[in-house]
Amino acid sequence: MAVEPLAQKEIEERLAELPGWSLEGDRLARSYRLGSHFAATAMVVHIAQVQEELDHHSDLTLGYNTISLTVNTHSVGGAVTALDFELARRVEELAPGHGAH
Repeated sequence: MAVEPLAQKEIEERLAELPGWSLEGDRLARSYRLGSHFAATAMVVHIAQVQEELDHHSDLTLGYNTISLTVNTHSVGGAVTALDFELARRVEELAPGHGAH
């Protein structure tokens, strides 16, 4: 299945369904705060598992009790695609289980 860049209007519509996510330049972005470093680390491992399942990887930064993600699709010149939104949606689904906000 070919991955195509999304139009700006479609990006905006999809972002409206993902509170906390934003468009920063040519990337989707989100940060989370967790209760401890251990909780943040566990969430990073969980995100890495999802990324492997999707074969799609974000830039993922671990702080003491924070996680930041940015994602776009390199294979289409760094544009935002449906694959980026699928990763964002999956991360949003797992975040509450880690106490992320």
